[in-house]
Amino acid sequence: MHDVLVIGAGPGGSACAYWLADAGWDVAVVEKKRFPREKTCGDGLTPRSVRQLTDMGLAGALAGAHRHRGLRSCGFGLTMELAWPRHPSFPDVGYVITRHDLDQLVAERAEKAGAVVYQGTEAAEPVLEDGDEAPGRLPRCTGALVVDRATRATRFIRARYVVVADGANSRFGRALGATRDRGHPLGMALRGYFRSPRHDDEFIESHLDLRVGGSEVVPGYGWIFPLGDGRVNVGVGLLSAEGKYKGINTSHLMSAFLDQAPRSWGLSPQVSCGPPTGGKLPMGLSVAPRVGPTVVAVGDAAGAINPMNGEGIAYGYETGRLAAACLGRALSGEGTAALDDYERQLEDAYGLYYRVARDFVALISHPRIMEACVRTGMRSQTVMGVLLKIMGNLMRGDEIGAAERTYQGLAAIARAVPGL
Repeated sequence: MHDVLVIGAGPGGSACAYWLADAGWDVAVVEKKRFPREKTCGDGLTPRSVRQLTDMGLAGALAGAHRHRGLRSCGFGLTMELAWPRHPSFPDVGYVITRHDLDQLVAERAEKAGAVVYQGTEAAEPVLEDGDEAPGRLPRCTGALVVDRATRATRFIRARYVVVADGANSRFGRALGATRDRGHPLGMALRGYFRSPRHDDEFIESHLDLRVGGSEVVPGYGWIFPLGDGRVNVGVGLLSAEGKYKGINTSHLMSAFLDQAPRSWGLSPQVSCGPPTGGKLPMGLSVAPRVGPTVVAVGDAAGAINPMNGEGIAYGYETGRLAAACLGRALSGEGTAALDDYERQLEDAYGLYYRVARDFVALISHPRIMEACVRTGMRSQTVMGVLLKIMGNLMRGDEIGAAERTYQGLAAIARAVPGL
């Protein structure tokens, strides 16, 4: 029996496995695919992600990835370049690296720390035991029935604790009873790779006036993230709050964005590297329950994606690390109380911020408000700098500036009027 079984070797699962193994615990990870494997994503690493990767000893591995200085924001004929802000806890640089390469790097880092990673192995069913079941909590889980996808052979892997980290469409989480709160924002995204003469641009680019044909501006953005290897990652992300915009076809949105993108990028179907892929993104800690007497959920499986900007990689690493610390305490004798503390730490770290984010998404779901906000913001470097810090969750705790004061005001409203 292992100390911990981790279901999924994406950002949350591999980070959790690394921190547990680095602390000396016996960790097994099951990943249904084999590395390197494709993963639909924008591939952009913000300073929050870079901080976590650096802490895992992967700064050197990032040296070969394309480095960027910040965000170029575009909308309604206006363009503004915003450097990543200086921060005491996060670097002022980001990278663009495919998940094809990145996820393998982190999984291998977990292996080097001592975790056992079973690739091509799918967790088919949870092993459940009676006892400690309560409303609002995941059931007691002590392992999984796993299937070797090559041979179809099955076996049980048992552990004292289990981490659910199998992504946005978590089958394992659903089997345990986790569900998404449909009142929370849901992201829908589509991305593809294109050859481009600007593949080594020093800024990632975001377009805020996303629309289909002559329709109104929709809540979301189009992106162009340079990879530095001759390619760029191009995609569209749409935020759907309270069921709005479900009828929009992301393929049509992508086609419209390619027509809209600056010609200097040289984007067209003729330079596409393959068909685009997409998926749905649960946001704002929208998936629950996330904790049981022997189980925790992390990353996308916990709905931890930031509704402000659709960023999920950093929050996978961060929640995986938080979970590892709590699981280490549980294994050291604290038991269930330590896992309950994981839920409290999630609330402390993200609860209020995500409530503000949900209110923000609800606001920009009104096309005229979205357009007014973008047109106003794009005329002020100060305003856009404030938005970059808030939407990137890069506010400082050691000093109060315009972004921090603005966020404090928004947070006060969110506290006073929940679900505004």
